[in-house]
Amino acid sequence: METKKSDGILVVKMVPRFDAYSAKEVEADLNESIENGTDKILCDFSETEYISSAGLRVLLATAKKLKKSGGEIVLSSLKPYVNEVFETAGFTPLFNIYASEKEALAGMK
Repeated sequence: METKKSDGILVVKMVPRFDAYSAKEVEADLNESIENGTDKILCDFSETEYISSAGLRVLLATAKKLKKSGGEIVLSSLKPYVNEVFETAGFTPLFNIYASEKEALAGMK
């Protein structure tokens, strides 16, 4: 997972397969960022081809943690299959989802 900061927002390039094998590492990295004071996270899904329920669980848990501290998590660049998983799981109303990283950054300011 690649990360960078942009105007106080942590931009996370999500893994190509966000499944049970990668979810623990992703969750640990996100939790560490939150513990170190990050309160705005943008998850860029432009390279993610697959997401499982384990990946969805990590995103939901991260959103809950950030909400408690007044922070937020937004998503961008969902590929059609990943977007379909979010829609099927009923997750699209739970997150602000943008077409691109640029739009998401603009929406978070």
